[in-house]
Amino acid sequence: MTPTLSGRWQTRLFLLWTVGLVVTWFFATSFQSDAPFILLIYVTLIGFGWDLLYNYLQFFRWDSDWPPVYQFFAGIAEGVLLFVLIRSEAVGGVPFDLPFGMFFWHYSMVWFATFVVSQSYMRVLFPQWRFRGGQFGRHPVSRN
Repeated sequence: MTPTLSGRWQTRLFLLWTVGLVVTWFFATSFQSDAPFILLIYVTLIGFGWDLLYNYLQFFRWDSDWPPVYQFFAGIAEGVLLFVLIRSEAVGGVPFDLPFGMFFWHYSMVWFATFVVSQSYMRVLFPQWRFRGGQFGRHPVSRN
């Protein structure tokens, strides 16, 4: 499946605010902090921007696909960017002195959980999702 930009955004939003929210709740209660929820908001927003870049780069691949290994490296790049933005105080609401360990484990576990669900459960629970460019609902080109 080659997701459309709309499909990428819908999938990102769905996964981060279902699976990612459960993982984030665990971290928030463990650390007694709201910072993980704020991080989840920033991961969502920054991810929308990254998806614009990914969608553009896909057109340069011969099969217009984005293999899972690329998703791994993209996840690292997103995490590094977010951590740099936090440390430089470019984003608000997150403590500047956020421990790297808390950020690393929270971000890694949210990324890993959403990746596993997107590669497994999504394909089983929403089979039409694979054939609609990652979009939920009606496909833009329907044959009614």
